[in-house]
Amino acid sequence: MNLNITGKTALVTGASSGIGAATARVLAEEGANVIVSYGKNRTGATQVTKEIEALGGKVWLHQMDICNAREVADAIQAIKPEIPGLDILISCSGQTIDTPFMEVSPIEWEQIVNVNLNGPFYVLQAARELFNEQASVVLVASVAAHTGVPHHAHYAAAKAGLVNLTKSAARALAPQVRVNCVAPGITLTPMGQRTINTIEDGYAKKKLLVQRFATPEEIARCVTFIASPLTGFMTGSTLDINGGRYLR
Repeated sequence: MNLNITGKTALVTGASSGIGAATARVLAEEGANVIVSYGKNRTGATQVTKEIEALGGKVWLHQMDICNAREVADAIQAIKPEIPGLDILISCSGQTIDTPFMEVSPIEWEQIVNVNLNGPFYVLQAARELFNEQASVVLVASVAAHTGVPHHAHYAAAKAGLVNLTKSAARALAPQVRVNCVAPGITLTPMGQRTINTIEDGYAKKKLLVQRFATPEEIARCVTFIASPLTGFMTGSTLDINGGRYLR
C-alpha cells in the first residue's frame, strides 16, 4: 500500500529505541525524510540514523531534552533552517518506573509526568510554527491510560492526560494539522521487557486475546498509517493496539 508520504519530513521523538526507533525506520522505508530525536541514548539514535541512511533516506540527528521547555524550543529552532517545514510529528518519548502506589515520591511523580505528558506538550507547542498544511501528529500513549495500573500510577495518569491532550490539540490546530493518538499494549521493547519482568507468569496467555505481546514494528506500522494522508478524515482520535487487553 502506498501511504503517500514519500518526500515528507517527519520528526520522531524518543527515536533511539523501542517504538520510536521502529517508527523512524518504517517512516524511512515508506519514503519519508526523518529527524531522529533522542534524549540521552545517543548510541541508539546514531544506530537508527545509520540504518535509515542504509535505506537511502535523508536523515537528521538531533538531541532534545523534552522535559525542558526552553531546550525544546531551542532544538526546534535549530531544526527549522534544515527542513522545508514539518509534515509529520511522532511523539514516542516515554519512561516508567515500577513503584507501588503508596511509595511513589513527589520527585518520581514529577519525573514520570514530565517525560510522558509535559514533554509531548512542549514539543507539540514548539513545533507548531514548522507545520506544513495538512500536517499530522501522532502521540503515543498506552493501554494503561484506559485501565490504570497500581504500580505505574504516574505513568498511567500521564498517558491518560496524553489521550485528552490529543483531543484538545486536534481542536486547537484544526484544520491545518490533524492530531491523533495510539494506545499500545505491552510491547517487546526495553521498557516493555522491564514491565514483563514484574507481572505474573503467563500474563499474555491469560489477559490478551492474541496471547502474545506486540513487536515494536507492529505498533510502528499503525503509527505510520495514522500519520499518513490515507487517514485524512481522522483527528482527535485514539487507536487501541493492545491485543485485546482492553475493549471499548
